[in-house]
Amino acid sequence: MKIVVIGSGSWGTALAQVLVDNHKDCMIYGNNLDEVVDIHLYHRNDKYFPGVNLHTKLDASNDIQVLKDADIVIMSVPTGAVETVCNQIQPVLTKPVIVVNTAKGFHPVTHERMSQVITRCMDPDKLVDIVSLIGPSHAEEVVRRMLTTVNAVCENLDSAKIIQELFSNEYFRVYHSSDVIGSETAVAIKNIIALGSGIATGLGLGDNARAGLMTRGLAEMARYGVAMGGEEKTYMGLCGVGDLIVTCTSVHSRNFQAGLTIGQANSAKPFWDTNTKTVEGVKACEAVYKEALKLGIDMPITTEIYRVLYEGEQPSECILRLMTRELKHE
Repeated sequence: MKIVVIGSGSWGTALAQVLVDNHKDCMIYGNNLDEVVDIHLYHRNDKYFPGVNLHTKLDASNDIQVLKDADIVIMSVPTGAVETVCNQIQPVLTKPVIVVNTAKGFHPVTHERMSQVITRCMDPDKLVDIVSLIGPSHAEEVVRRMLTTVNAVCENLDSAKIIQELFSNEYFRVYHSSDVIGSETAVAIKNIIALGSGIATGLGLGDNARAGLMTRGLAEMARYGVAMGGEEKTYMGLCGVGDLIVTCTSVHSRNFQAGLTIGQANSAKPFWDTNTKTVEGVKACEAVYKEALKLGIDMPITTEIYRVLYEGEQPSECILRLMTRELKHE
């Protein structure tokens, strides 16, 4: 079985190493020549993992023809690039593949979940199934073979189990689930709440505030996901509370770090002026805010973070507004 990972960034590199550790036939395809050369010649990816030696059999190429004869294609690219990648790879594929999505977010224009984007963009004759490999995981830990648990999510559990078995080992445990809507929605919205966690920390608020934010954020995630057709129990699992905890508390989280910058300045302006990284929660916030407004879903935390990001409001004022809302039953 031939597996190609698309994306030579941090997550693509880490996942490819898991597969190589599992003695799978795996190649990374990337369009960043520096990253590809670093992996191919030196078995390192110092841009993302300085000082980390990768598996000596891990390899990468910038030749898209490596996708020929692939059985499984793992897309490890930002949400905004998934549509483009689908269109790029189809002419090269020689048979139907299982596409594994690892992006956590929504299409920036259509607000579709990632499996919806892939379904729309891929020729059905080139697609066996779509599995989302998602959950509480930072590449910086996976590449060092630190214990991690994630979920393989697909309506067709047979396909989910194929991915579960490919990736699982003594440090990387994969569960499976069929709740695609709930899982993909949860891992996207938790990035918004992680922005809020960073903002609260930057403003100097304490553990009590962050605990409250995460708990009410989880309720908000579940409310939105269930309204979209997801299962409420999913929000108590790895893609829900699990991913929420790790993204809201870890220094590895880009969303937390972005929120921290905003909170310290009490303004989103320094973030917009200086950020060069993909921070999925920023676009997710816009998508979820607009969809919730359209459908009448109560999303107070998301609404206030949207106001900070897109309407120039001060985070301190937004938090005050959250704290002085009408009192209600939990």
